[in-house]
Amino acid sequence: MSRITAHAAPRRLHLNVNILHSGFVPSAWRLADADPRAFVDVNHYVRVAQIAEAAKLDAVFLADNAAIVDQIDFRPITALEPTVLLASIAAATTHIGVIGTASTSYNEPYNIARRFATLDHVSHGRAGWNVVTTADLPSARNFGRDAVPDHAQRYERAAEFTALVKALWDSWEDDAFVGDKAGGRFVDVAKVHPVTHRGRHFDVQGPLNLPRSPQGHPVVVQAGGSPDGRDLAARHAEAVFSASQSFAESAAYRRDLNTRAAAYGRPGVKVLAGLTTIIGATEADALRRRDELVDQIPWRYSLNRLAGTLGIDAERLKLDQPLPDDLVLPGGGNGNHTFFHATIAQGRRHGYTVRELIRALAGGTGHRVIVGTPGQIADDIERWFTGGAADGFNLMPDALPGGLQDFVDGVVPILQQRGIFRTDYEGTTLREHLGLARPDNAQLWRKSA
Repeated sequence: MSRITAHAAPRRLHLNVNILHSGFVPSAWRLADADPRAFVDVNHYVRVAQIAEAAKLDAVFLADNAAIVDQIDFRPITALEPTVLLASIAAATTHIGVIGTASTSYNEPYNIARRFATLDHVSHGRAGWNVVTTADLPSARNFGRDAVPDHAQRYERAAEFTALVKALWDSWEDDAFVGDKAGGRFVDVAKVHPVTHRGRHFDVQGPLNLPRSPQGHPVVVQAGGSPDGRDLAARHAEAVFSASQSFAESAAYRRDLNTRAAAYGRPGVKVLAGLTTIIGATEADALRRRDELVDQIPWRYSLNRLAGTLGIDAERLKLDQPLPDDLVLPGGGNGNHTFFHATIAQGRRHGYTVRELIRALAGGTGHRVIVGTPGQIADDIERWFTGGAADGFNLMPDALPGGLQDFVDGVVPILQQRGIFRTDYEGTTLREHLGLARPDNAQLWRKSA
């Protein structure tokens, strides 16, 4: 008898695009070809998604805020509710994944379980949920709170919330729906189960009021770099959006996350590092584009935004001096750990003045920015991917849709030629794009039978 040896499938690079309204750089809406109303125009988001799908990217991603947390006198904000917008994107596309953010601090598990299961049905298996805990005071006040719940409490609630959402997604067995016209039997009610959850933060009876969705579970994504955030990701996430500024930092983060996941008996978690790209035909062209965009951002805006990330008064930031030495996590550790640490790391590593740091961050906060030619950007992506610093990237082009089109036209073909990025979709679901198994819920109910 011949023996067939199984070979592991080669790793494939994963690429998402974060549709940050007009683009990552705050002045992107001022470009000659930009539409200032794009932030509330569904056609803008659909166009970006279709460009991404034509390039065979894994997914589009929408961040979210439950309040106005930016300076709207200058910049557009995240305004449209993600799942409604993603349903429209799903209707205009056929393959690309649709990932949206929903907070565990200002929602209820049943609503989120239903909302994302619905999106998974509507998109025929392309939905993903980005789990966040929300640390800003304006959002807290919009939900009747005078202060942001402390960090540990937010993550304790998030862990119970996420586990309960997954239980609700499993409350129908895969074959519970029958639809037998001749026999007059619609659903096998013996295969629809209450979750009967009584926890510290939530009491939910269940079951969910719709059948299990095409992916079983929409893909669970998480975006937190603190120890509590990493533990939540290790327990529940299948991918994370990270904000590392260096190869070594990202590689260490990925190792730590996968070690934590293994301790829970789970497979590795895919690390998708945040990456802003500013592309030019030459490096000088790219640097010129970066400077033109940054020079259109008022320094007042940039100083206020940087100060908000660091949790200090903007008056403490001097454009031609380094960051202050005595910076500590905002709110006694209750602020955004990820962007605080990433921003400081960038400034300290290079010895930047505040002016130089703002320019290096392209007016943003914390995410890594590459300015260069398509070949230079492809080289960097390949180094991080093959070296184990990331499984892929959450792309944030400088401007949309133009910056994404530059990436698609210039960088994607190089990555394809090097054999690390797909030339066509091999499946139709987001799980298939990411190489993730469909969760089997049969064991859950077999144990209680």
